[in-house]
Amino acid sequence: MPHPGRSTLERVRTRLMSAALAASALLLLAGCAGGTTTEPAPAASADAPSEGAVSGECSYPASGQPAVDVTPPAEGTDQPTGEVQAVLQTSAGDIPLTLDGERTPCTVESFVSLAQQQYFSNTECHRLTTSGIFVLQCGDPTGTGRGGPGYVFANEVDGSETYPAGTVAMANTGRPVSNGSQFFLVYADSTLPPNYTVFGTMSPEGLAVVQSIAAAGTAGGASDGSPANPVTISGVTVG
Repeated sequence: MPHPGRSTLERVRTRLMSAALAASALLLLAGCAGGTTTEPAPAASADAPSEGAVSGECSYPASGQPAVDVTPPAEGTDQPTGEVQAVLQTSAGDIPLTLDGERTPCTVESFVSLAQQQYFSNTECHRLTTSGIFVLQCGDPTGTGRGGPGYVFANEVDGSETYPAGTVAMANTGRPVSNGSQFFLVYADSTLPPNYTVFGTMSPEGLAVVQSIAAAGTAGGASDGSPANPVTISGVTVG
């Protein structure tokens, strides 16, 4: 029985390595909303891409202990209906954002509420990934990837979500109602299942700031870890 040639073995090894990198990269996007253990994000389902999609009113049920004491958005209030401008003020430079209140009103309402309560002030962007997917993850005051605001809310997805460079999206634990405060900034085109709420975009100038952070790599040189140059959000201005 003939043995596979060296080129065939190399192709198989490359495919296996790529699959492993993509699977491990998905772990990055497990954002803990209420202080429970994070879980890997599930693979997308082709026949059920809109799992967890929100319709109607926003709801923010309590979940776990908050990393910082904040008040959830009041249910039944008017949600954003258009674009909302915000700026992440970081130690690496300002990152202007345009938030999509029309498409993702519950997510934008929560983000704006947390920003106005200074929840993000003096917090570190705790994880950077440089292989498989290309994102900087922020929004956890504990800096561990386990912190959240003490409440959760549902995904706002419809299965059409893509994650090109400049995207701002929510991290979650893979459950339909597990968004909290952690979000990720996509600095290069990334292939992900449409399970993460896309609630805004970075300006070209903001994208350049995140790309400069990514260019320095991670502490220790791995493809997934804390940024080599620590990045602190000093505050978020809205409007």
